[in-house]
Amino acid sequence: MTPHNPHPDEDALYTLPPPQPVFFIEQALLGALLLEPQRLDDVIGISPDAFSSAAHAALFTAIRSLPAPDPDEHAKSTQWLHAVLTTAGEQTRGLTASYLHGLIQICPWPRHASAYARMIEAEHARRLLRAAAQRLAQTAHDTSLPHPAPTTLAEAHALTAVVDDIAAKFPPHSPSLPHTPTPPPITAHNTEEAIDEERLLLATATAHPDDIEHMRWLTPNDFTHPAHAGIWHCLTALARRHAPIDPVTVLWEAQQRGLLTPGTDPTDLLDLLGAPVGSPEHWGERILQRSLLATAHDTGRRIEAFTDDPATTPYQLVVGSRRALADLFAVRTRWHHATSPTPTTRPTPAKATKPPRAGPPRTTAPPATRVSR
Repeated sequence: MTPHNPHPDEDALYTLPPPQPVFFIEQALLGALLLEPQRLDDVIGISPDAFSSAAHAALFTAIRSLPAPDPDEHAKSTQWLHAVLTTAGEQTRGLTASYLHGLIQICPWPRHASAYARMIEAEHARRLLRAAAQRLAQTAHDTSLPHPAPTTLAEAHALTAVVDDIAAKFPPHSPSLPHTPTPPPITAHNTEEAIDEERLLLATATAHPDDIEHMRWLTPNDFTHPAHAGIWHCLTALARRHAPIDPVTVLWEAQQRGLLTPGTDPTDLLDLLGAPVGSPEHWGERILQRSLLATAHDTGRRIEAFTDDPATTPYQLVVGSRRALADLFAVRTRWHHATSPTPTTRPTPAKATKPPRAGPPRTTAPPATRVSR
């Protein structure tokens, strides 16, 4: 038996994906409104943008813009349906009278119009969240931006606004997290440039140990190389103990923490720590910015994965998105600490409303005189 070889156009039809369930829900809602236009009063909270197709959006816009007909007259005449078709046809082409009558026949129960609208609104929220998450991930991965960190954080705030809007429209019913597997982090940020900057930070911080205490905003998790993260941990531990810091003391601390595996040449670490360039704050901010962008990129991908799972409810989208954004905003807080200017003057204390009680005069002791030996 000769196998059937479809025509190229026929093969293209075979590869078209089936419509999503929301497409049929939109048909049911439009059919309910075409059959009983007074049901429009029960449909609140959605706009034409909530529909997945231009034809459905045009029909909904036309239904909303035209005055509802008298129910008795509408049952005997198709005049209002023709008006809807004409108005919608001004926005999109391809609509026919037979399609409108098909919508009416598809609708199971017109009195369920409000439930259909709620389902459409939920799917629209999913699409909005997916688009915002994709913008965050793409912005964080865009190497052409002149100011990548502020631009990425602006997208994160826009994504947060979408999450808050969904939370306001869909009250909590189950605080469970989404069951969608989290996509693994992308390790593309572990580049040669990142490795060089981490090495320069470790060397420069060893040469300027007093600056380490002012860099609490940088953590080992910000490093792309595990060995570099371990050395930074050694430096911060020595600084907290106010212990001497130089390449030799760092080498000893690394050995005590088990960072020097068998076969490791200690001179490699000594050479790394003996070549400082610039200031620790400069290299630290570079490393933290890379960590911020990597976290933002992973956050966008995590939230996008939630939206790709049709079993995830709107409130689960809210819970999962807020959990993912919390990790990003924790890095954002450290970024603000690193990049905010340090105040040079203390605020002036408020004036007392009552004069202070008089006390005995204070005497200022003269400065001690250093005795030469």
